[in-house]
Amino acid sequence: MTAVATEGVPVRAAARRQSILEIDRVTKFYTSRDAGSAEPKRITALSSITASVGRGEFIALLGPSGCGKTTLLRIAAGLTGWDEGSIAIAGARVNGPRKDACMVFQHFGLLPWRTVLSNVVFPLELDGVPAQSRREQAMDLLKLVGLEKYTEHFPHELSGGMQQRVGIARALMRKPLLLFMDEPFGALDAQTRERLQEDFLKIWSTIGTTVLFVTHSIDEALVMSDRIFVFTPSPGRIKAIVESPLAGERIGGDPRAHPAYGPSRHELRGMLSGSEP
Repeated sequence: MTAVATEGVPVRAAARRQSILEIDRVTKFYTSRDAGSAEPKRITALSSITASVGRGEFIALLGPSGCGKTTLLRIAAGLTGWDEGSIAIAGARVNGPRKDACMVFQHFGLLPWRTVLSNVVFPLELDGVPAQSRREQAMDLLKLVGLEKYTEHFPHELSGGMQQRVGIARALMRKPLLLFMDEPFGALDAQTRERLQEDFLKIWSTIGTTVLFVTHSIDEALVMSDRIFVFTPSPGRIKAIVESPLAGERIGGDPRAHPAYGPSRHELRGMLSGSEP
C-alpha cells in the first residue's frame, strides 16, 4: 500500500476511469464568535481539496471527527456552499442539489406516517412519475435490498438495519450518477453493520453507481472501497489517496482474511495518528 506523490498528495496509482466528479482546490471557511469577543473568528474547515473520482468507483472518505469529511460530502451534493476552488459533476459545476446525486444519511430520515413502499416511491412521486411505474421501480429495489415482504410495514416496525435498507432503496429510485453516504451504518451494532456492508457491496456491484462514503472506521474503508481518501485533522486536507488492496475480495469473498488486511490496517492507522509522513 505504498503511496507516491502526485501534486502534493500521496496517491497510490489505480486504473484510470472516466471522471464523474472533479474537485479542484476546494476551500471552506466558517465563522464563529468567542464569548466576550467583538470580532468573528474565521475557521478553515477544508483547505485546498483536490481529487478526481471515476465513474463507478467506490470512494471512502476516512479521517477523525471534525476533519471536514461530511462538509466535503455536502458540498459535492450541492447542500453546502464553499469559498474557493471549483467542483463539478459530469462536467457541470455544482450549484445546488441535483436529482441524479442522492444522499443517504446516518439517521434514516424515513417519513414515519408512510409505509416502506410509500417511503421508497416518494422521490418519483415528487417527480410526477405515474403511480404504477413508480411502484414497479420501487418493488425492484425493495427486492434488491431484501425487503419485498415488508412493503406495508411502517418504519417503527423495522429494525435499524432494515430502516437503513429502506433509505438506500429510496436514494436509488432516481438511478443516481452519484450516491453520497454519510456514515450510513455508524448507528448500527457491529454485527448488523458487517452484514449491511456485505449486502450493500452486492447492491453496488449490481447497479454500478459511483459512491462517496464517509466513515471513521479503518476496517469499513478497507473492506468497502476502491480507494480511500485519508484526511488530516482540522483544517481538513487530503493527506493521502490509497487504493485498497482488498478491492478484489469484496464481493463474495472475505476481505478481512486477506493477507494484506492486517498490514494495510496498520498503515492507515499510522497515517491517521500522524506517525506516517
